[in-house]
Amino acid sequence: MKIDSKSYRVPPNNKIDLSKWPTIVDPYYDSKEQYKDLLQQHMEKLNSLQGLHYASNRHALLIIFQGMDGAGKDGAIRHVMSGVNPEGCEVFSFKQPSAEELEHDFLWRTTCRLPERGRIGIFNRSYYEDVLVVRVHPELLQSQGLHEELRDEKDIWSERYE
Repeated sequence: MKIDSKSYRVPPNNKIDLSKWPTIVDPYYDSKEQYKDLLQQHMEKLNSLQGLHYASNRHALLIIFQGMDGAGKDGAIRHVMSGVNPEGCEVFSFKQPSAEELEHDFLWRTTCRLPERGRIGIFNRSYYEDVLVVRVHPELLQSQGLHEELRDEKDIWSERYE
């Protein structure tokens, strides 16, 4: 059984209405036994593909898990990546920025953790937090050490979104 990933992608320059996007999909298995067999097959395939990815040393793979607290990001990372060799993979969790991170541009803390060629990087949350959360809580901009003219409400969001 193969999952058609096209049904989960939004084509470039298209807009979607998330309220019309399905949140529950039909299962790809009929029984728990079939699920375990499929999981084992997928883990073996993922492990094999990771070996090829590492050996080719041409590209890096970044996987971003984004969701609210309690959405199951940690469990999803454990589950989905269970077939991967941990030596070729790094997981980074982005919580409240540290003092060092606040001394840099808001993208610095994620950029310096991008995976090398041949490796898989996993972000538990991402730079998205520094766009959305800070917009909802503008008082957090004060802690980012930005000059007052850089905190201009008219320009900061269009620049960060760009």
